[in-house]
Amino acid sequence: MTAVAEKITKPGIYPGVPDEVYHADPVEGGSLSSTGAREVLVCPAKYRWGQDNPRPPKREFDLGHAGHHMVLGVGARIEKIEAANYRTDKAKAQRDAAYDAGAVPVLPHELEQVKAMAAAVHAHPTAGPLLRNALHFELTLVWRNVQSGVMCRARIDCLSRAANGRILVVDYKTAASSEPEAIRKAIATYGYHQQFDFYIDGVMELGISRNPLPLLIVQEKTPPYVVTVAQVQESALDIAAVKNAKALDRYAECTRTGRWPGYADDIVGAPLPAYEEKRFAEEMDRDVYKIKGKQAA
Repeated sequence: MTAVAEKITKPGIYPGVPDEVYHADPVEGGSLSSTGAREVLVCPAKYRWGQDNPRPPKREFDLGHAGHHMVLGVGARIEKIEAANYRTDKAKAQRDAAYDAGAVPVLPHELEQVKAMAAAVHAHPTAGPLLRNALHFELTLVWRNVQSGVMCRARIDCLSRAANGRILVVDYKTAASSEPEAIRKAIATYGYHQQFDFYIDGVMELGISRNPLPLLIVQEKTPPYVVTVAQVQESALDIAAVKNAKALDRYAECTRTGRWPGYADDIVGAPLPAYEEKRFAEEMDRDVYKIKGKQAA
């Protein structure tokens, strides 16, 4: 893996930061990313452990990373592994060597798949022009959050411009489904609204735009590789702003004290989930627990 050559010491716009350098946090004194903010909000202890113990590459992410590179033309390079699968020691060794070199290993049939995915994205009547009109791909932003004082970093997949001149912040995702309802659920499940709120904060703080438009390009990973472009709504961004502010304050406190707590310090109540209580009440109504003519109390 490529080592961090030098640290970023001040806020700014930094194009061309390699994947491994960005994820290793190139900011002097440390910074918080949108992914980190979501992790800190859930459990600071797990966030801290993850920073101190970098996660190994995961096979399930390879297709997404390869698609990202093929669609945007940037990011970790793709390395074709000449094998049908990874069952042989030779194929496994080649895969692991690719990981070590910071590349994304793909099998021949996977390479053809990501090529077809990229072609579908660029042929889409909305997604294609967004990418063709791009101002920058994978632009790293570093800024200081005004409210918390925390140094933040973000890397935007695509910064584009609409016909009316409005700056567009575009993120590309692969998914099992690009159906609109599935996208809405994914935004909530994976915190994409928090990710975009982070991006918008950086774009505004660095003077790139005062009113950027957040757009998701979501593509299915199976033929015909359907593409949907979705705008993250203002109501979702309002919720995200509150969550991110809490995450930034928590990160600032943990950094100041050197203490990274788990889920809770005090004893927590552990009632049954509401759905389980409801199911039990329904079963009682149906005499499910009636034994020898007596009903359970």
